[in-house]
Amino acid sequence: MNKWIVALTVMLPTLIEIIDTSVVNVSLDHIRGSLSAGIDESTWTITSYLVSNAIIIPMTGWLSRFFGRKRYLILSITLFTVSSFLCGAAWSLQSLVFFRILQGIGGGALQPLSQSILLETFPPRQHGIAMAVFGTGIMFGPIVGPLLGGWITDNWSWHWIFFINIPIGIISVLLTLLFITDPPYMKRMKMKIDYWGLAFLTLGLGCLQIVLDKGQQEDWFSSHFIVWLSIISAFSLISFVIAELYSKNPVVNLKAFKNLSFSTGNIVMFMGFFNLFASIVLLPIYLQTLMGYTSYLAGFVLGPGGIATLIALPLAGSLVNKVNPKALLSFGIIVNAYATYLMSNFSLNADFYTVIWPRVVLGIGMGFFFIPLTTMTMAGIKKEDMGNASAIYNLLRNLGGSFGVAFVTTILARRAQFHQTRLVEHLTPFDRDYQIFSGQSSQFLEYRGVESSLSEQGGLGIMYKELLRQASMLSFNDAFYLVFIMMICILPLVFLMRRGKDIGSAGMH
Repeated sequence: MNKWIVALTVMLPTLIEIIDTSVVNVSLDHIRGSLSAGIDESTWTITSYLVSNAIIIPMTGWLSRFFGRKRYLILSITLFTVSSFLCGAAWSLQSLVFFRILQGIGGGALQPLSQSILLETFPPRQHGIAMAVFGTGIMFGPIVGPLLGGWITDNWSWHWIFFINIPIGIISVLLTLLFITDPPYMKRMKMKIDYWGLAFLTLGLGCLQIVLDKGQQEDWFSSHFIVWLSIISAFSLISFVIAELYSKNPVVNLKAFKNLSFSTGNIVMFMGFFNLFASIVLLPIYLQTLMGYTSYLAGFVLGPGGIATLIALPLAGSLVNKVNPKALLSFGIIVNAYATYLMSNFSLNADFYTVIWPRVVLGIGMGFFFIPLTTMTMAGIKKEDMGNASAIYNLLRNLGGSFGVAFVTTILARRAQFHQTRLVEHLTPFDRDYQIFSGQSSQFLEYRGVESSLSEQGGLGIMYKELLRQASMLSFNDAFYLVFIMMICILPLVFLMRRGKDIGSAGMH
């Protein structure tokens, strides 16, 4: 079977699934207005999808063995396609949230399945190229999603962000029927269902994803809702680990973590996507709230970084077997950290090119980060264990992104309050800058015909508004700088990983 046809077959549905994780974000206002929902209620259309996605991803390896991989892949694409139609046809917010849960269940398996199929289809010496194909969808999806969602919503309606999945889903099912075959070890097999593992995993990851998505909005542990969800999540995940270690047919085989390169690679991947999602979430917020960019222009700033990643991925894929992958991975981490450091130096006077350049640097860094990391992480995994390993790997990648977003949005709010308090200390009549600014503002307002007493109050209002902008800018600087420090800290972990050829790739053949 031509490996490139197989690559197209598995990546087509995977790409639309990844786009659907972010495509709704820019359409929330339209959805809210159309379905008469509040702001807090409408965000459940995003949370529900992320929760069901997170629950299904680690189960993928087990479900593939239970149903047979090809059958399960067709089932997943079909469910994703049908639920996309139902999402577009939703008549209320409650129905949309329910259909988004179904869509997440259908789409969750597509990432680990496509990764494991690619690694099996391409010979070991071409795993770098295989992961370049996979990485293109993983990196490009979150950037295309908001742009595509905004354009479709503005020109057609929000319903079409879901309807557009239907023809792609039908084509994907036909391609899978024609070109995907199951190896003997991925045929359907009879096995006992690990009910405890399924229950604890579902409860633990579901609650964790809600905590990460809603935590800042609910003021974290000031909310009883968040406290109880956190307790349930912690108890369930600890119970899940214990249950899986003693189960004969575990939903997730945690013994994969005995491989040091695999364990280390998962930590590095978690932190890498923590950095990526933290950066690409902060950047549009900074541009829209402080710099006056439209949503389209803010999305446009992310575009060149995506193009840079598309260029870097195949380059890294071709180099990974010629150069020590540890050197490539170290280079990728350093470039990513440097890009985030550049972002920590943004100011209220930054021009368009100053903002775009760090995003391009980050795009290059992610290309050189993803390929060698995935190649080394999966190098010691046997083919029959690839489904389980890729499910764990994709789960930790997604969780890294969720933790990154939760972390930076919290830091942004807390540090803005801190800087506001510190800056207000200087707003006294005895401060020279205060005197100059308030005098100029009052004169300007009096010139516009405002009474003296009102002009003084107006001057103070203008000054306080500027203070809030400055405090907010400093909080962005702090958030970017903290992410930069965390990225640098994972560099020593690279030396714990082993090169693929050193591991002995017998399991890969």
